[in-house]
Amino acid sequence: MRITFKTSYDPDINLFKDSIHKFQYIFLLFFSAILPFFLDDYYLGEIALILIWSIAGMGLMVLVGHSGQVSLGHAAFMAVGAYSVIILQIKLGLPFLIALPIAGFLSSLLGILIAIPTAKLHGIYLAILTLAVSILVEDIIVLAEPLTGGVNGIFAPDIEIFSVNFNRYGNIDRLYWLILFFTTLLVIIYKNILRSPLGRSFAAVRDSEISALAIGVNVARVRTVAFAISCFITGIAGAFFGHFVTVFNYETFNVVLSINLLLMIVIGGLGSIHGAFFGAIIVGVLPILISLSRDRFLDGLGINLMNFPGLETGLFSLILILFILFEPFGIYGRWLKIRTYFQLFPLYRKDMFKRQKSYLKTERVR
Repeated sequence: MRITFKTSYDPDINLFKDSIHKFQYIFLLFFSAILPFFLDDYYLGEIALILIWSIAGMGLMVLVGHSGQVSLGHAAFMAVGAYSVIILQIKLGLPFLIALPIAGFLSSLLGILIAIPTAKLHGIYLAILTLAVSILVEDIIVLAEPLTGGVNGIFAPDIEIFSVNFNRYGNIDRLYWLILFFTTLLVIIYKNILRSPLGRSFAAVRDSEISALAIGVNVARVRTVAFAISCFITGIAGAFFGHFVTVFNYETFNVVLSINLLLMIVIGGLGSIHGAFFGAIIVGVLPILISLSRDRFLDGLGINLMNFPGLETGLFSLILILFILFEPFGIYGRWLKIRTYFQLFPLYRKDMFKRQKSYLKTERVR
């Protein structure tokens, strides 16, 4: 049984809980950094894609998991980031390190333009609105053919940073390290936002807007800032995704991608940075498992998975249903239960993580 005896509030707001916690994440970062020396280009590319999904998951997690706003249109913000970073480099000749944050800010600007007039929308109404925005962005991409390439799509140039080339097919190890660096940077920024008064305001608005108003939180401003931060991070993910796939068009960022992003963070665990990474691992590993099972097992039995279109989406949906039924807190929630069980043994009680009502009686007036 492990007991943490606190003598101040510092452990609750520090970046790491203790030295062991700090060492674990340093080791994880070191292990991630040396992967290119042990994996071939295919698997390294898949892990780089998982990191991109993790960044997109963190962006959506800010909105859904921490501020309680549902979005079904985050693929649109990924599209803005992807197209912006390419156009800024091709049309304006800006270097990648300048084009990347600008692409994020353009995605953030779109999020602000959506958040300000919809500050009083909640739940399904906000989800439908963001879904409509996603469809609208697809049409705008097609109509803006001189910039976006329209239906034919756009080609992403190689990333050049201080005369160093980063390319998925030529030097995937460099691209992986670049994505890993920005992923780590965004995690640190994200963690510090959650430790700040702004992050605590997110949680207050998520849990009870009426209670947040009662303690002086400006709900409309907090919701707008959450949208801005979420769209900025998602735009960064879209920028890296555009360079990763190299060629894309409006169909790449469709409604299905938005739904997959939402399912990803739900399966990973809402309200936690870890949930974004766990969900991204599921999204990244599932196609590989289907491919391996097809090549090594099912082909020998005469079963061809190519005859079942949409199998990946079906399995993903099945996993989501199972998590909603048996583990609503997601993969990270299950890990917390297992860890708490061993930390508190033999004092652990089954109802410690019993689900609570997500609303207060005072909020039924909506």
